[in-house]
Amino acid sequence: MYMQRIANESGLVGYFADTEYNRMQGGQIKTILGKSMKIITINCDIILHSRGGSVTEDNLIAIEMKKSQRPVREKNEDRDRLRTLTKRSYDRVWSNDGTTHPEHVCGYRLGAYIEVNNPKRNVRIEYFMHGKRVESVARLY
Repeated sequence: MYMQRIANESGLVGYFADTEYNRMQGGQIKTILGKSMKIITINCDIILHSRGGSVTEDNLIAIEMKKSQRPVREKNEDRDRLRTLTKRSYDRVWSNDGTTHPEHVCGYRLGAYIEVNNPKRNVRIEYFMHGKRVESVARLY
């Protein structure tokens, strides 16, 4: 609720913050192409998107969150998902051309992986853009 309210107050009218959302236009399940071009069904912890209302700027922010004690495999799967979601295309197999919705989800402007360590009272945030991790920060809370 807070993310959507802030987005709307910032001028991003027509965008929605959804949790564990996995639907595309027409109710299709969202998918990405993983390693070896395997189709993977996805849902992110939190996303900010237009729910298909804007073809050129549909997907804005994808957020994945984990507690620090979760298995490394799960953390890496979230990071890989954010790398894939923030790509502009899948290695030229298809492109987000601005006129049609892509078959698989991509084109998120920003991905954020947030890892919370309650015992140490800190949080680590990794930012992803264009299929790559671009920054990592740690903060106490």
